[in-house]
Amino acid sequence: MQISVTGHHIDITDSLRNYVEGKFERLERHFDNVTNVHVILGVEKLRKKAEATIKISGAKVFADAVDEDMYAAIDALTDKLDRQILKHKEKFKNHRIGENRRTLDQAAIEP
Repeated sequence: MQISVTGHHIDITDSLRNYVEGKFERLERHFDNVTNVHVILGVEKLRKKAEATIKISGAKVFADAVDEDMYAAIDALTDKLDRQILKHKEKFKNHRIGENRRTLDQAAIEP
């Protein structure tokens, strides 16, 4: 998994980069097919914003979070992405099961 972290009106320190990488390792545990992650951290007046785009097999997942603390925004962002990836994984799994079930049903009907 490749993680790129960029800043918008903010300097990305080593501690911020390490924190982001640590949080995104949790997402990779749920779904192995995460290929590329692009995280943008930004500051707008008093609001800290974190947004990310994740490329996984078959889809792109996007989320953003705003908070007064950058670390809290990153936490909220990873929670949102975690829910979306689990939802995508369930859809992917159910689609595969349904596809196999249809072929088995067709095989049972045809002599």
